[in-house]
Amino acid sequence: MEALRRITRRPIRRRCLSSQAFDPPPAAPRRRVVVTGLGMVTPLGCGVGETWRRLVDERCGVRALTPADLRMDGFDEATVMHTYDQLTAKVAAIVPCGKGEGKFDEEQWLQSKDHRSTSRFIAYALCSTEEALRDANWLPTEPEKKERTGVSIGGGIGSISDILDAAQLICDKHLRRLSPFFIPRILINMASGHVSMKYGFQGPNHAAVTACATGAHSIGDATRMIQFGDADVMVAGGTESSIDALSIAGFCRSRALATKYNLLPQVSSRPFDCDRDGFVIGEGSGVMVLEELNHAKERGAKIYAEVRGYGMSGDAYHITQPHIDGKGAILAMTRALEQSGLHPNQVDYINAHATSTPLGDAAEANAIKSVFSDHATSGALALSSTKGATGHLLGAAGSVEAIFSVLAICHGIAPPTLNLLNPDPVFHDGYLPLSTSKKMQIRAALSNSFGFGGTNASLLFACPPT
Repeated sequence: MEALRRITRRPIRRRCLSSQAFDPPPAAPRRRVVVTGLGMVTPLGCGVGETWRRLVDERCGVRALTPADLRMDGFDEATVMHTYDQLTAKVAAIVPCGKGEGKFDEEQWLQSKDHRSTSRFIAYALCSTEEALRDANWLPTEPEKKERTGVSIGGGIGSISDILDAAQLICDKHLRRLSPFFIPRILINMASGHVSMKYGFQGPNHAAVTACATGAHSIGDATRMIQFGDADVMVAGGTESSIDALSIAGFCRSRALATKYNLLPQVSSRPFDCDRDGFVIGEGSGVMVLEELNHAKERGAKIYAEVRGYGMSGDAYHITQPHIDGKGAILAMTRALEQSGLHPNQVDYINAHATSTPLGDAAEANAIKSVFSDHATSGALALSSTKGATGHLLGAAGSVEAIFSVLAICHGIAPPTLNLLNPDPVFHDGYLPLSTSKKMQIRAALSNSFGFGGTNASLLFACPPT
């Protein structure tokens, strides 16, 4: 009996029945990827030009939150006011809406008959994609070109306001009134889906969901798809519509939001400043057109920059907090640099993730100092967080800030960190974030994005190949 037990405990070694293994798959050369189109919807304005102009002019997109901003259309006024009163944070970075220049046209993108299945985060993605494709002059009609064009647009939390409205129908015993478009309106991959369907793109249809690193991961993943040969062109970025009662209440309860400056909204987002006390919730979208280098050259496309590196890592530490030494951020930045072939001293500008939280900003500052060493402390490395102007756009933050990094290369301007009056003690000697815009040559720029769950991404862009 004991002998039988020994036999049954032995591992079973299975042999492949085929007599010969396949040859290895064909080796493909790594393809270079460039940026040929940009589109944005942000609290600073609708459109790349308007947003960038206001950013470098040191304008701020944060304003006071009102009860109407909570998007509680299915609730009575008393409930809306009670909800508003209970929120500890009363500031937000909200996309300006209207008909004028730099405004998001709700009538065009949200209220037409064609957009009944479109929630706000999807509409932001469609609007920024339209601008990016026209900027890239890439609106192909040939089937083979559409088959080689893909979409990679992610989001952080989708349409929470639609979920809240649906829950109210249950409470009111009116569930039969639930829209048949409810599920398509809340699914995060529907931003990519709508873009793909609108333009007929039949390449990869992808949506990352990695909290506040979503936009960066979406761009990085799209870059890999082009490098690997899955597509020649990718529409990539992130989108978010998080200004609603439940989203704001959730972040308030986690004590993540700024509350000290409810009466002074424009100074409430203050990355790297000693008086910071949390981030300002924002919304918007940023989309890039990415393209294989030779494909872009052959059609005479305008090239903004090259995607040189994409680094990822996990903190493996805490659901919302980074480790103070910034190990996860160090790994992401280091991996982006290694992939790029550039030396840390060749990076001229870093757009930091810094959201204006006490722990997160200090951890990232330590990580940057660790990776860039003397280059950082010498003052040669320009560093800023643009969230002082835009607030924190969650799933759209990484793509919007990646676009800022590309524009910094193109225009030779490093954007400022607003409200930086009393820098954190982690900064000393020549290591200090920019508090004003700085004209300078920028040949390579790094954009950091970190998210809940300890997910990290770094994108490294460089000036266009000659």
